[in-house]
Amino acid sequence: MYLIYEEDGDIKAGSILSETPAALQIESQFGKRGKLKAANVLLRFAAPSPAEAIEGARSLAAELDPDFLWEVAGTDEFGFEAIALDYWGHPPTPAEAGAVLLKLHEAPIYFHKKGKGRYRAAPAEVLAAAKAGLERRAREAEQRAAWVEELMAGHLPEAFAGQVFVLLHRPDKNTLLYKALDEACTKSGQSALHLFQHCGAIANPHEFHLQGFLLEHFPKGTGFPALAELAPPADLPPADAPAFSIDDAETTEIDDAFSVIFRPEGGARVGIHIACPALGIAPESDLDKVAGARLSTVYMPGHKITMLPDALVQSYTLAEGRACPALSLYVEVGADYIIRSVETRVDQVTISANLRHETLEPVFNEDSIGHPEAPDYAFRRELEWLWNFATQLEAARGKADSVQRHDFIFKVEGDRVEIKRRLRGNPIDKLVSELMILANSRWGALLDEAGVPGIYRVQGGGKVRMQLQAAPHEGLGLDHYAWSSSPLRRYVDLINQRQILAVTRGEPPVYAKNDTRLFAVLRGFELAYDAYNDHQRRMERYWCLRWLIQEGVGATEASVIRENLVRIEGLPLVLRMTGAPALNPGDRVRVQFGAPDLLDIEVPCQYEATLTHAPLAAPLDA
Repeated sequence: MYLIYEEDGDIKAGSILSETPAALQIESQFGKRGKLKAANVLLRFAAPSPAEAIEGARSLAAELDPDFLWEVAGTDEFGFEAIALDYWGHPPTPAEAGAVLLKLHEAPIYFHKKGKGRYRAAPAEVLAAAKAGLERRAREAEQRAAWVEELMAGHLPEAFAGQVFVLLHRPDKNTLLYKALDEACTKSGQSALHLFQHCGAIANPHEFHLQGFLLEHFPKGTGFPALAELAPPADLPPADAPAFSIDDAETTEIDDAFSVIFRPEGGARVGIHIACPALGIAPESDLDKVAGARLSTVYMPGHKITMLPDALVQSYTLAEGRACPALSLYVEVGADYIIRSVETRVDQVTISANLRHETLEPVFNEDSIGHPEAPDYAFRRELEWLWNFATQLEAARGKADSVQRHDFIFKVEGDRVEIKRRLRGNPIDKLVSELMILANSRWGALLDEAGVPGIYRVQGGGKVRMQLQAAPHEGLGLDHYAWSSSPLRRYVDLINQRQILAVTRGEPPVYAKNDTRLFAVLRGFELAYDAYNDHQRRMERYWCLRWLIQEGVGATEASVIRENLVRIEGLPLVLRMTGAPALNPGDRVRVQFGAPDLLDIEVPCQYEATLTHAPLAAPLDA
């Protein structure tokens, strides 16, 4: 005896070897033996053989019209044998019954399965929708195949225009565009990036990198929504001394300025004045939510994305010739440059000048300080006195550093870049950084002593992190350090400024202990700040490679950092060098460059020669 049965969702034929009321031992048409539940048996027959029956069924099923079967099936549930009898007009042979069974089984949009060998015709509206879906999928498959063919031929399909960066950086993998791209990549063996490059879709590598960052962190764009006009800050007492700021020429968000009143006995009162947008940005306001979403200004060569809209920046930036609201730290300093007292006030500070690095550095430097014959310049006495004070502050922290390091300034105009090396720790840098460290330290201590929560930057065991409890910053040699000096550019500073204002005015703090908003800002800021800094480093690396191309540099000198890692002379560019012998850190070598890849931001770097060896450390018993 033979049978047709269902197993693992398929219709099969075989022979019955033995059976019980509940189960059968069978052998499939291919010779495989096994146990089958009796409920899975759909048809028993004595002839022909299982192979002949199932092959005949498949042949007949290919000729059956599912639309006709659906029309004659009616609306009630039915068994396949009943409709086979109606369809053939006579008791069906095993092949005929099997043909109807196969057609019903293979047409789920026409017939809904209700049990083993039992079905019900789909309602007309359901069938129509399913057919439309099939037709749509067929059209999509045809369109997808056409797109794949175009991509592999090096042509960008029209539908992909305007979607290239989205597909590369934040693709929706359920779209037909992505599926076609993925298939083309698989067939061509290329990455999506290089496939699009082959199609000429990435004419500007800079735009590729920028759009990737924007899609990830600014998916709604970098513009600001329409916001309510700012109310001017309440009347503030005027400061008793004019102030000046020190920034590079590109800076528009001027957060800090300084004033000095010299005392007859030889000391001075130093004013550290910080822009005070906390006076105008109400917590939980629309403007606050915008700043809280961005968390920081983003910097990159030739471009920046501000945390705050320009109208607010212009209202609170410490611009020359204006009286500006400020949170001021006044420090009484003796003639020995030792701090006698500090006081925090909220006042209106007149900004006499916005000094710029580009014009100040040539006259205010280590060669000119203390030399009466050096050319005179605005605020010379104040600047030289502040530099001496800053030197004392640095020494008091135990962090005086004689190692010379460099910063790099990128000037981008169109496709051209100029990279200037600038000595870090020069008098301008030391003056500004030490006064900012002083303000951040004193205001961190102010919050801690008042029992008011703030966001602190701490370092222990070498790791720098942000937290809500005061703790030492070992790297700076401080017991307290809370970023508070850049509220126009960092949201953490704006949060801390609100808390400092509350303490200074004797008001309840905006954020109480265990305020969930502080925890949210802490987590979000660290992630955003790291991502923004990583993008800045990537774009600086990109412009270094552009500079190599622009200047036609095929070889240059480099210093070994460790093993095959080298720092290129005159650039903030670290590369892995190939083909080098064993070298020590500090050794100087000459390297050759291959063709830079501006999409991957890499350039081949080949060892050419050793120029000098770093001096070896003296033996311990020398």
